[in-house]
Amino acid sequence: MKRFVSTTAVLAAALCCSAAFAQTPPQNVGHKHPNLRAAQHLVDQANKRVEDAQKANEWDLGGHAEKARQLLVQANEELKQAAEFANADHK
Repeated sequence: MKRFVSTTAVLAAALCCSAAFAQTPPQNVGHKHPNLRAAQHLVDQANKRVEDAQKANEWDLGGHAEKARQLLVQANEELKQAAEFANADHK
């Protein structure tokens, strides 16, 4: 019984941690950069599809889907930084 409780606690903690990482990337590039904004929209769509795949497979994809979602969040941040760079005066 003690082992069951410990295992359950570990699984609950892992689920909470993965939920913290699996956040939807914000779409925060303005209309001034339509191509970057469109790319952010595609990142969001990809993130949702990966999440759908995780749900369909009862979250058992060997951690690879979660890693993909983390990389999508990273890609989204790079798109935001690209827009900010384009907005800055670099003369």
